[in-house]
Amino acid sequence: MARGTLADTYVAAIQHDLVELPADATRVGVVRQPTSWFHAAVDENRPALGPPTELLESMRDREEDMKMQGLCEEGAHNAAWDQVGFGETYREYLETDDAQAALAALEDRLASGESLALVCYENTEKKRCHRTILREWLEENGP
Repeated sequence: MARGTLADTYVAAIQHDLVELPADATRVGVVRQPTSWFHAAVDENRPALGPPTELLESMRDREEDMKMQGLCEEGAHNAAWDQVGFGETYREYLETDDAQAALAALEDRLASGESLALVCYENTEKKRCHRTILREWLEENGP
């Protein structure tokens, strides 16, 4: 059986029809603390694949500091990402037992031919996002 396709997008793109996903793709949220309106845009959510709460909080705190210094929202977000080592820390988190179990479940689904679309909040044309790292991990570590 052919491996399922893997896509990713952000919730506003789904809500405003700005993205074309495979018709059969299951929309899998990958956020730690989804809002009620987020749930309405996805088929399911896997909080274990969202960034750890401590990492999100340090990122938000640093981002707010950068905005107070006059950086625009996107600039503050991307600068804070680098300053807190977000990418590296998230990759390390993906090696933990909690994340590994959730990753294995997605891998099994892809291997069985199911198409998945990873969904979170950030528009990656403007801001860096953990789902890009997550997608790369699934593409690199899949069968």
